[in-house]
Amino acid sequence: MTFVRVCALDDVPTDQALGVTVGDIDVAVARDGDEVFALQDLCSHAAVVLSEGDVADCTIECWLHGSTFDLRTGKPTTFPATEPVTTFPVEVRDSDSQASVWVDVDTTLNGVTPS
Repeated sequence: MTFVRVCALDDVPTDQALGVTVGDIDVAVARDGDEVFALQDLCSHAAVVLSEGDVADCTIECWLHGSTFDLRTGKPTTFPATEPVTTFPVEVRDSDSQASVWVDVDTTLNGVTPS
């Protein structure tokens, strides 16, 4: 696994995702309680940035059409989306007295290839 530091943990809001770019992949980093998740920042239904949607109850909502995706699995939980989005491994590491978020975009957790 090749983890890359993407942001400070404090940079990730609790009710929205933070959009970051790792290599050539746009990633939405989201929090649910103490857990941190990373998904490809692109709705599988339409080419819409997911990080602009709301995060609640371990889901992220596509702001344009209202589809929601499970942060753990990337699977859609409401229509119109029917295909999952890519999920990536995340680690939270303490360094320099600050917690940082690290993401590995070379590996997928759910087997979905980034588009």
